[in-house]
Amino acid sequence: MNSDTQLKEPILRAELLEKVYHDGDRLLHVLRGASLEVYPGEIVSIVGASGSGKSTLLHLLGALDRVTAGRIVFRGQDYNTMTSAQLAQVRNRSIGFIFQFHHLLAEFSARENVMMPALIAGKNREEVLALADSRLKELGLAERLHHRPTKLSGGEQQRVALARALINDPDLVLADEPTGNLDSESAAAVIDLLWNNVRDNHRALVIVTHDPEIARRADRCFRLRDGRLFPEKTD
Repeated sequence: MNSDTQLKEPILRAELLEKVYHDGDRLLHVLRGASLEVYPGEIVSIVGASGSGKSTLLHLLGALDRVTAGRIVFRGQDYNTMTSAQLAQVRNRSIGFIFQFHHLLAEFSARENVMMPALIAGKNREEVLALADSRLKELGLAERLHHRPTKLSGGEQQRVALARALINDPDLVLADEPTGNLDSESAAAVIDLLWNNVRDNHRALVIVTHDPEIARRADRCFRLRDGRLFPEKTD
């Protein structure tokens, strides 16, 4: 952890999270008391075996799903007390999502894909257009503004997804295996861009990864095992 984070309030606090799914007559316990605090400017990595619940945990932290038990407090707001509409507003305005599969809309250009979260937030279209172009240029895509996803390489598509995640200047970025489908060179470029943006803008980042090199670059690393989070040594 950065030396000064202990003096700050966490931007996100997850307390004893439980998540249970119903599979017919069987109950599937994915999380069994997972707890985590994330501070402004901090990068946290989460590792664990496939099927251990890492993506489920990110979905809960990002207000994409609700906990069975426990609570999540983000910027002083308890998800358990919020309506679906309020949670949707938090997702749109304060959290940026990056997934292994970029989920770009094929019928829209790179610029249009990046603009969408800001337009949904009700921002002025001309301002959003300029901001989207700026974000894409920062990520080395100045010549790809009008290209559709099918005309972009895998690394370029993931950089568009990164620009989209950052368009509303989120306080928290959640990344789920963002380099899982990329070659090593493209993966390194995307991670460098993500790390630099988080550091430069004092955001918080929680990243799920199977890549030990990425995990080691984080300020702190946790292993998800048996439904709980355990500190993982990275040196």
